Amino acid sequence: MDDTTGRPHSGKWFEELTPGLVIQHAIRRTITEADNVLFTSITMNPAWLHLDFDYAERETEFGKPLVNSMLTVAMVIGISVHETTLGTTVANLGFSEVVFPAPLFHGDTLRVETEVIDARESSSRPTQGIVTFEHRAYNQHGTLVCKAVRGALMHKQP
Repeated sequence: MDDTTGRPHSGKWFEELTPGLVIQHAIRRTITEADNVLFTSITMNPAWLHLDFDYAERETEFGKPLVNSMLTVAMVIGISVHETTLGTTVANLGFSEVVFPAPLFHGDTLRVETEVIDARESSSRPTQGIVTFEHRAYNQHGTLVCKAVRGALMHKQP
């Protein structure tokens, strides 16, 4: 699909993002130890909980390192982009809620679904609208590991 700029997009236009729409995202992703160590290191997060296997085994209730929660939410949003906002968004407006109800570990596979919670036309930008998404991520056992509610400024269909 091309917009008026000639660039392909796979995201949905504002008019397609109606409240109640649920998208089961096709992409799934297994989080590896390398993903977690790299992300945690490049974001300057020295938390032992993510990097020190001995500490995690001996000093935490989990017995092994946790996946960095910021990596988790980044992956959740990234997985959703292809089928929601790729080429159709103006900007991410922010998050009103991000929760991690269960831990995510190396080797866990994320499955993500997105629900459109709200959509309204912009009062100051006639060619755009504001959409509220709720992204939910589950591990391979069906356990909810992340929920993120975010607002996005979306283009209307050209």
